[in-house]
Amino acid sequence: MITTNIYSTNNYSLFKSIDGNRVLNQLHLKRLKQSIEKNYLFTVITVNEHYEIIDGQHRFEAVKELNKPINYIVCPGYGLNEVHVLNQNSKTWSAEDYLNGYCDLGITDYLKYKRFKEKYRFGHAECMALLCGVIASGGDIQQAFKRGEFKVTHWQQANEYANRIWKLSNLYDGFLRKSFVYAMLELFENTEFDFDEFLHKVKLYPSALTNCSDKPQYIALIEEIYNYKRRNKVNLRY
Repeated sequence: MITTNIYSTNNYSLFKSIDGNRVLNQLHLKRLKQSIEKNYLFTVITVNEHYEIIDGQHRFEAVKELNKPINYIVCPGYGLNEVHVLNQNSKTWSAEDYLNGYCDLGITDYLKYKRFKEKYRFGHAECMALLCGVIASGGDIQQAFKRGEFKVTHWQQANEYANRIWKLSNLYDGFLRKSFVYAMLELFENTEFDFDEFLHKVKLYPSALTNCSDKPQYIALIEEIYNYKRRNKVNLRY
């Protein structure tokens, strides 16, 4: 039963982090400590019946390091889902926060995602697009990622496509740009597009591949490079 009783203690050993909670942001912790040292306003943390910290992890660490009393309330039954909800209403969780949390829980798909991201260095949205086999990662996939329901459905294809894109790394500095990656993903699904032929053209004329503002502009430029001195022109834009 959840009550409004507020308790206070200096016994910091009572409390522990909940598995899957985000790692501490050292910059946020430092600023919080400075604020508390200057003006320690009354604040509480929320724990469950096991004294796992549901809300206030940074506040707990700051108060503990400053050797001040911990004020807390107990909400039995609260878990990682409530951690996410409460944090969404305060300091926003980043994709990295969710990733680290679910990796700490040992969820296979998130561990695979992390290996893939560390290996290929694509942005979060691009990684999800590659690993889910979609050209752009929509809201449903983003929400699934936050809920711990993200699934890697195109592992082999994602690695194949990523390796192709990385073959351009010595030819084009912008090969990791989101709009370029999305353009390449769309072209990989186009039967008129032969990546090896495109790679050969870029090697011949590396200066031709330049930064564009969005995916359609990239596709138009790639089509121009692809068709250069090609007898049978192809339309890659539609």
